Amino acid sequence: MRHVLLAAALALFAAPAFASDETDIMATINKMNDAMTKNDMKGASAAYTASGAIIDEFPPHVWSGAGVFDAWGKDFGKNSEQEGDTDGVVKTQKPLHVLVEGDRGYAVVPAVYTFKHKGKKTTESALWTFAMQKEDGVWKIAGWSWARR
Repeated sequence: MRHVLLAAALALFAAPAFASDETDIMATINKMNDAMTKNDMKGASAAYTASGAIIDEFPPHVWSGAGVFDAWGKDFGKNSEQEGDTDGVVKTQKPLHVLVEGDRGYAVVPAVYTFKHKGKKTTESALWTFAMQKEDGVWKIAGWSWARR
């Protein structure tokens, strides 16, 4: 009986820590997205690990290594200019899935990207999938992929 009570007590104390990690992961993702929306690329870049990976729908489709977000941002800017895309805003929705295992996390977040394509309002629904890593007690984005729905 003691083992059952001990297990129940531990479960009660463990649940808030897990919920906190899920909340903290989403806070990191939303903080990065808010910074991008404000065109604060330095602020957005701060949400990333020193080295990571990004997969997106425009060439070269994959970026990896040190400074991954900055490299992606440069190519995103070029691609947007070539395509005539302006005024982009991504709105995240309630995550479909957040998983935490130690210092690693994974989140699948529905998102809606609204922008002007050659002056015409355009909307793109997507799933934004993140790999997360906890560094010095802080969740960072280790990588993400964008998949149009």
